[in-house]
Amino acid sequence: MINKIEVNWKGQMLFESVAPEGSVMIDADEKVGGQGKGLRPKAMMLTALAGCTAMDVASLLKKMRAEVDDFKVEVEANLTDEHPKYYDKVKVTYHFFGSDFKKDKIEKSVNLSVERYCGVMEMFRKFSEVTTEIKYTEQ
Repeated sequence: MINKIEVNWKGQMLFESVAPEGSVMIDADEKVGGQGKGLRPKAMMLTALAGCTAMDVASLLKKMRAEVDDFKVEVEANLTDEHPKYYDKVKVTYHFFGSDFKKDKIEKSVNLSVERYCGVMEMFRKFSEVTTEIKYTEQ
């Protein structure tokens, strides 16, 4: 299967990325001529990682009947100092909120995403050391 996007210049350092499903604005830091009107490319990579695994987990939690009140995925990444700068270490933290957690099913959902389903995480493993953590907050 071939995926295709198109990036169109909107002036200065602003671009619109267009995919069949929608669009997103991309911009650079103001220090290099950006206007702060969009995500930066590296932030989009972290967004893709968090979004991919979050969608997996949401789907798996529903299938396993292990619903939680809320959850979020937080990604922290270390950017190398030398050009080309890339993320060499990435930590993905899953935060679950609720009560009476079915921790075995939640952990299975996360592990299935991390080890089997999340293609973006697999891509990150090609250039980064990826670690994960699960945190529970009783409400």
